[in-house]
Amino acid sequence: MTKIIFVEANGETSEIEASNGATIMEVAIQNGIKGIVGECGGACTCATCHVYVDDKWVQKTGEPSANEEDMLDFASDVRQTSRLSCQLKISDELDGLIVHVPERQG
Repeated sequence: MTKIIFVEANGETSEIEASNGATIMEVAIQNGIKGIVGECGGACTCATCHVYVDDKWVQKTGEPSANEEDMLDFASDVRQTSRLSCQLKISDELDGLIVHVPERQG
């Protein structure tokens, strides 16, 4: 199991044990993380699972695909560390990953 740490917009932190192969979005929805909606179900066709990857983890999560970058255009308050959580697959290398949930989704 891999630990993922969600920091909600209000500062509340949740540490969740997740199975490798799942996405950050799936884990967030299954565990009731406020602010991650995932309207498209993980198809990368909306921006309602937008998160900010903590600065310490940006290198490990890699760069967004061209499709993901296009969808981020629809997100609110996009930053350099913005990602769609449906595109972040959980693996051993991401154990301890910290993601911040924006105040609102696009």
